[in-house]
Amino acid sequence: MTKFQVCGCFFLGQLLLVGNSPILAQTTIFNAPSTDVLPEKLFYVEADFTAHLDKFSKGGFQTFGYKTVYGVRKNLEVGANFFYTRLGGGTAPKEFQANVKWRAYNNEKYSVAATTGAIVFVPLNKSAGTRTSAMLYTNASKIIKGAKGMRLTGGIYTMVGTKREFGTKTGAIVSFEQPVRRRLSFIADWYSGKNRFGYTAAGLSYAVTKKQFLYTGYNFGNAGRANNSLSIFYGYTLKFISLS
Repeated sequence: MTKFQVCGCFFLGQLLLVGNSPILAQTTIFNAPSTDVLPEKLFYVEADFTAHLDKFSKGGFQTFGYKTVYGVRKNLEVGANFFYTRLGGGTAPKEFQANVKWRAYNNEKYSVAATTGAIVFVPLNKSAGTRTSAMLYTNASKIIKGAKGMRLTGGIYTMVGTKREFGTKTGAIVSFEQPVRRRLSFIADWYSGKNRFGYTAAGLSYAVTKKQFLYTGYNFGNAGRANNSLSIFYGYTLKFISLS
């Protein structure tokens, strides 16, 4: 399994549930997509850092990058991300990612929503791979109002264009969000399978302001201790102003 892994690097924009008032943030939980979509003409940018805190010779690595997402129209968002990973020695893997998400169903009365989306992974140098691949996914969520706004999300993903050695091609996605107090929530998600996405992540999300968000958590690899890592994300939302 490559060290250039998921670690929160994919989809953008979630609603951080604080009391009864959603606060706009990124559309992932940690690594897994949520069923939220960034509202029209809003732009979200996020700086990401993920690391396995060990010597490079023992499997340590650090991944740096940014994520962006734009609300194209109601229920539709697009995004572009870039990441590079320090492994110690050689050329750092660099990858560009493009993504799109469409919310196909949203019932506010019953607090149920469903989305479908895709993300394309484009290696920018040989150390990041030689083949462009893509993930297709669909999921659905339910907010349990009697549990202080807890939200459960589940879905499936499948990979296309990957090599045989990639590992698991199709699997499940599960996530959990629980408001703890004003501005603070516990969040967790899981990708099944043994591949670059096969992780359980858990941690905290904090709304610094209505536009700024901080996420910190830990990723537990489905296969091998050396795939565990710490993640810290900082995001900011702003309104897009047309120059026309």
